[in-house]
Amino acid sequence: MVEVRRSATETLKGEDGLNARQARFLIVEARYYEQINTELLAGAREVFEAVGAEAELVTVPGALEIPAAIAIALDAAASQRTPYDGVVALGCVIRGETGHYDIVAGESARALIDLSVSRKIPLGNGILTVETEAQATARANRHEMNKGAGAAEAALALYLLKKKVSR
Repeated sequence: MVEVRRSATETLKGEDGLNARQARFLIVEARYYEQINTELLAGAREVFEAVGAEAELVTVPGALEIPAAIAIALDAAASQRTPYDGVVALGCVIRGETGHYDIVAGESARALIDLSVSRKIPLGNGILTVETEAQATARANRHEMNKGAGAAEAALALYLLKKKVSR
């Protein structure tokens, strides 16, 4: 028997009664590599539009600032009684000549996992960690790997899980 894998987008459109029409997501993007992030953002937005979810955007300078921006925005939304249902982090870290890459890639990922687990917030990590700009371009491109869409679908999948088990 062949197992057919459905994306979060397909599941939300499916017959299981779950949807994202009332869902509110936060996208936090680092614009350090503008062209790459333009594609990542477009891919994520397409997914949210396809399922009717709202997605608000916050932009920060680099990947290390993404986790702090998420925490700040989550707290602000909660205090205004308009909480987010999930978060997507978008950015790109390209290896350079120094060890800075390892710090940025590792610490941003660790902080995102810590935020997601401690706050129980569905989170899709779309921060690319690559060796070259060509790798980043291929991963960001909506007609190739489309990792921006993948991050949004990951957040949606966790949103669906949270919604399903909270019934």
